[in-house]
Amino acid sequence: MKELDLEAMRKEINQLDEEFVRIFEKRMNIVLQVAEYKDSKKMPVLDRDRELKVIARAVESLKDKKYTESLRIVVEKLMEVSRQLQVDVLAEHIKEREQTGDPIRVGYQGVNGSYSHQALTSYFNGIPKVELNYTQFEDVILAVKNGEIRYGVLPIENSSTGGINEVYDLIRQYDCHIVGEKCVRVEHNLLALPGADIEKIKKVFSHPQGFEQSREFFKNYPQMELVPYFNTAHSAKMVSEGKDLEVAAVASAQAAKLYGLDILASNINYSNTNHTRFIVIANEVEERPDADKITIVIAVKHEAGSLYNALGVLNSCGLNMLNIESRPIQGKSWEYFFHIDLDGNMQDQAIKDALKILASHCAYCKVLGNYVADKD
Repeated sequence: MKELDLEAMRKEINQLDEEFVRIFEKRMNIVLQVAEYKDSKKMPVLDRDRELKVIARAVESLKDKKYTESLRIVVEKLMEVSRQLQVDVLAEHIKEREQTGDPIRVGYQGVNGSYSHQALTSYFNGIPKVELNYTQFEDVILAVKNGEIRYGVLPIENSSTGGINEVYDLIRQYDCHIVGEKCVRVEHNLLALPGADIEKIKKVFSHPQGFEQSREFFKNYPQMELVPYFNTAHSAKMVSEGKDLEVAAVASAQAAKLYGLDILASNINYSNTNHTRFIVIANEVEERPDADKITIVIAVKHEAGSLYNALGVLNSCGLNMLNIESRPIQGKSWEYFFHIDLDGNMQDQAIKDALKILASHCAYCKVLGNYVADKD
């Protein structure tokens, strides 16, 4: 057996490393060009479908498959580094624009015509802005955290079906700051292509909340298969792009108009006072002298009376609790985070003192935001 020469192998590795550095530098220069293109076209940085295709193509071209997992890790890291470079470029551009009075960048989940988009346009009415849309709630939050957008708009609660659990979990997980809210009246409609007959509809697409808020209507149409989809407007868009007269969507009248669909049944949600509350999130705390609503999240010790004692602090300090939502703590059975909305302004010393007392009764206590409540 030929004796291995360590120095020779190291020399070859050094040569390969030098070649890798040249290729890496060339690749990152192109990444910068991609960032400029995305900025000019108002496109989001994150394109997970594209990243997964890059990783799959790299793995497929690998000759020795025993390196598959190692290559997957390396390419995934390369995607992360490339993405961060693009984020840095866009963040710098945002700062430059803000200094010159250019439009702010705001994002939402879904597509044009969604209730999220309605909330965004209403909240930022009259403010010069660039709108970016994302597929998932988490995508919006990541865009805020990465500096790709300044504000994100997310649904947090519906008056008929309650809190949106995923959003509660995500804003706590990513340490987001709530800086505003907007309530939007929800009026669901059954939409389909022109010429469709409601009695012949076999499949309906919408967000699960849309189905839940319209469940009484669908009891009359058991032949309809309800298929969960990204959101209501996205469902309308998908139906409009197809040619199937037996497929429908639950969405707004605005979505019907936008995507050229007919309304087969209007206002199908069972509550005539159906509203969804949206929050506006940012990466930084914003203080407003007119703020009148506080959102906090707490966790209490897993022992008898702990939640009662914590809530008793709010009562004894004269704080008005507007809402409370519980979310399980991952990895701890029967232990919960509690998201609480309160009346008040954090500039009030009495409020600060009350929250300090509350924190002393909790295992975890954090203020997520102090903002102006939507009174509409």
